[in-house]
Amino acid sequence: MIRALVTDGIEKSAAAALTESGFQVVELACPEELKEEIQACDAVIVRSATKVMREVIDAAMNTGRLRLIVRGGVGVDNIDVAYAREMGITVRNTPCASSLAVAELTIGHMFALARKMYIANMTMKNGLWEKKKLKGIELGGKTLGLIGFGHIAQEVARLARAIGMTVIYHTRSGKKAGFDQYEYVPMEELLKRSDFISLHIPYDKNTGATITEKEFAMMKKGVFLVNCARGGVVSESALLDALDSGQVAAAALDVFETEPTNNERLVAHERVCLSPHIGASTAEAQERIGTEIVGIIREFFEEEQTA
Repeated sequence: MIRALVTDGIEKSAAAALTESGFQVVELACPEELKEEIQACDAVIVRSATKVMREVIDAAMNTGRLRLIVRGGVGVDNIDVAYAREMGITVRNTPCASSLAVAELTIGHMFALARKMYIANMTMKNGLWEKKKLKGIELGGKTLGLIGFGHIAQEVARLARAIGMTVIYHTRSGKKAGFDQYEYVPMEELLKRSDFISLHIPYDKNTGATITEKEFAMMKKGVFLVNCARGGVVSESALLDALDSGQVAAAALDVFETEPTNNERLVAHERVCLSPHIGASTAEAQERIGTEIVGIIREFFEEEQTA
């Protein structure tokens, strides 16, 4: 029987569907047992918490049984993809399943910043009525700059345009065909023109943060920054300096350099709106992710059996 190891949880309906299809689904009881358990599995299903790096892959190769790693989510930065493929292991992810959920959170954070809702909530809970201090701005008519233009950014662009925002974007691969309603611009121009900037790129440990002191200095004074992509793409120390100087009016973060974050200065900052990496945490997105995982596993092992 083909054995699938689940390390970070999976929707019950997806687990049931795999079982009904003849797969044995095994939940990892203890993270410390990953290297041992992975040796007895044909596939492993991870989210963002489990790291499948070289040492874990080497452990799997003790038996050579592992053939498939599935990441339930968009990025695969917690997997050593190149090494896995070198060892003959296929790596797949679910790039579209959570796109709308992350996009909606991004827009939600933008509203929270624009209307200071995160401040209003806390001050009212503290018994204050600070109506005069909470004058906000409207998103309509503002320019949103998207750094990266994959599935999530495209959903953000669609929602932002419906609100009445002007959307510009930059991506290393250049202008995207079929999206003429949005303007592709060089990075420096995006930084200078945008009222709101939202990041939608992976973190590259070799190049480090994409937004540093240099990039903050290029931005329009009073810009709003949102990061629901990956921790590390924005330098937290540079962001704090930009917030303190007023270069950045406010920032919203769903991801952090270290998770859970231990940056007390960032958490305590009065102009930072925070959420604990919940971009894909909707009932609908989790169901779609589960369904896509089931489809990937079924297809992979069906093709293997008929090869």
